[in-house]
Amino acid sequence: MSAIDRARSVIEGYDGEEIRIMEVCGTHTHEIFRQGIRNILPENIHLISGPGCPVCVTPVSFIDEAVYLALEKDCTICTFGDLVRVPGSSKSLQTARGEGARIKVVYSPADAQAYAREHPQEQVVFLSVGFETTTPSSCIAVWSAKEEGLENFSLLTANKTMPAAYRAMMHTTDAYLYPGHVCAVVGTKDCTDMLAEGMSGVVCGFTGAEILTALAVIVKKHQEGEPFFVNCYPRVVKDEGSPEAVALVARTMESCDSRWRGIGDLPGSGMQLRKELADYDARIKYSIPKIDGRENKACRCGEVLQGRCTPEQCPVYGKACTPEHPVGACMVSSEGACSAWYLYGRSRGEKA
Repeated sequence: MSAIDRARSVIEGYDGEEIRIMEVCGTHTHEIFRQGIRNILPENIHLISGPGCPVCVTPVSFIDEAVYLALEKDCTICTFGDLVRVPGSSKSLQTARGEGARIKVVYSPADAQAYAREHPQEQVVFLSVGFETTTPSSCIAVWSAKEEGLENFSLLTANKTMPAAYRAMMHTTDAYLYPGHVCAVVGTKDCTDMLAEGMSGVVCGFTGAEILTALAVIVKKHQEGEPFFVNCYPRVVKDEGSPEAVALVARTMESCDSRWRGIGDLPGSGMQLRKELADYDARIKYSIPKIDGRENKACRCGEVLQGRCTPEQCPVYGKACTPEHPVGACMVSSEGACSAWYLYGRSRGEKA
């Protein structure tokens, strides 16, 4: 019997008490759907799609800030493509572009920095969103721009770190599928800290076989009745992570309180540029006023991100809210839970 067959046997043969497993990473969510893994789960194993998509957890106020910079400060906004269609309080960046704003889709902070270099007459702002995996690349761009003396480049930050979200979600899950790419950067300390607080989980890779193996480990360990942590992605994730990346971020950014869509304000969960790099902080550079943001009350993205409801329980899902005409961020993002349910679960009839 192959390793995959053994893992599947453990999962399909489980007949114990209910296990709630939260896959924190949006890539895990989509791969689980794409591989049809939900179809083989017994009724007593529940997968919850958590707050692991950076676009999805970015608050409405951040979109409003970006629109303000584009329309009121005449800045060129450089951003990853998913953010362009995320609704703000009254308009998206796509709407702003229709009103004459300069919105450029880029694939990295370095692309935005290059654009700023090539267009010195424009003030260029990169929308820096993401978790521990993408923050180092924004840090590199800032130091590179500083060394070049680029005065027309800055970041609007919405970078976040995962530990506070893990703790905020503890009440909805019995074990986490920890994102392998995050742990590859920061190591396993956050996971062992969670274990010390009684929270179970495994670090998981991104192939179907790796996800099945991780789920089987959770099932077996859960039956032992004690909290556990297992690194199921040892070929990539080391206990120490990437010390160079961690040191780079610490030299460039500092922790701050941050708002997460649907979850609220989580102390110390955000990252902002250090004061000595204030010239590259768009909020300071352009004196952005405080913007609270207003979410669409019909959208239940916030509850989806907390595992309090499934996408199909949202009244606008699949009706007013589709990938072509999204109402909420979870339908926009290529890593969003609603997007995964719509593209795979809804269209193929897979079990939710």
